[in-house]
Amino acid sequence: MKTQKVVVFLPAHNEEESITEVIEKIPRYFHSMVKVEVLVIDDGSTDQTVAVSKKAGADHVVSLPKNRGLGAAVREGLRQCERLGADIAVMIDADNEYPARQIPELLAPIFNGEADYTMGSRFLGNINGMRLNRRLGNYFFTFLQSLLLRKWIYDGQSGMRAFSKQAIRHAEIIHDYNYAQVITLNLVRKGFRVKEIPIHYQVRTKGQSFIKFKAYMTSVFPAILREISRRVEKVDINTTAHLLHEDKRKRLSS
Repeated sequence: MKTQKVVVFLPAHNEEESITEVIEKIPRYFHSMVKVEVLVIDDGSTDQTVAVSKKAGADHVVSLPKNRGLGAAVREGLRQCERLGADIAVMIDADNEYPARQIPELLAPIFNGEADYTMGSRFLGNINGMRLNRRLGNYFFTFLQSLLLRKWIYDGQSGMRAFSKQAIRHAEIIHDYNYAQVITLNLVRKGFRVKEIPIHYQVRTKGQSFIKFKAYMTSVFPAILREISRRVEKVDINTTAHLLHEDKRKRLSS
């Protein structure tokens, strides 16, 4: 049985205070047939994010020449994962709000042949400490995605996701500011199976979020309309591409 290569990538802009903890918490050896590598996408940081990431154990660091936005960083992350030969890509924010230790749970539905694209859901797990304005914005955009897809989604803005090899190749992010809504609309409309996994969220204690309410509303809402109006082709999905041997799959959920 071929070893599956998982590349965990972290889009990062000026995250020198938190990225070490995230990298160190990423599980590397949770399954004998899974190899994990860590990739940092430095989105034009002006602090020590690059040096700190290398010191913390990142296997690969790719720097964008200037700050382009989270959508651009995630797009580059997926491109680099494909270049590195990843069987599965995992994206996790570098701000330590998302539980890196739960990455095996995020991967399990893909390894078990149940999904091609998974998202860590704070609203199925824990949202303690999330500010009201962020919670309301999340409710609004998640509800909008659910209406457009005719499929219920609980946390459309999650910063923790996993992509099968085919999802890596076919995911399109049509704007640079953010990725969260358009990539789900894009993949689900192409026929990729999505599943949400409950996760334990913790409020950022270091650094600052890039999200500004006015910019988010004026950038994300038009992008959603653009994405949903685009014509996309259905993908012939290989639902068994990442299956692990039966007795080893059981270890993922144990």
